[in-house]
Amino acid sequence: MAKNKINPLTTLHHVPMFSQCSKKELKKIAQAGKEVRMAVGSVVIAEGAEGEEAYIICKGVVSVRRNGRKIAGLGAGAVIGELSLLGAGVRTATVTCDTEVDMLVIKREHFLKVLEDIPSLNGKVLQNVARRLADLAKSV
Repeated sequence: MAKNKINPLTTLHHVPMFSQCSKKELKKIAQAGKEVRMAVGSVVIAEGAEGEEAYIICKGVVSVRRNGRKIAGLGAGAVIGELSLLGAGVRTATVTCDTEVDMLVIKREHFLKVLEDIPSLNGKVLQNVARRLADLAKSV
């Protein structure tokens, strides 16, 4: 990303499951990901598809649709597809870019390495996953 380079560390600090991490830990998480810019209308995730990565929105807005119905709009600091980081690979919704979106993409294998390096992160991730599963159960 040449112009308007994003700072993933700033965004990660505002993500609930990473908000208590030290700067050193946030740096490891950021290094595990790849910065990507997606155009308006791009499909980030397709409902029903297999996935092995999560997306952290650093800048921009996306729409989340389940069965074609919009269920949410998300912006900077939102994490999409985090269940795939732990092995639950089937996507439960389609996510499309409403604006140009800068994001950090983290593959499962890289995230698992971060969890090995930062054991204290395990509990935070499990709490987040439990919350997301409860939210999914309510919306079905």
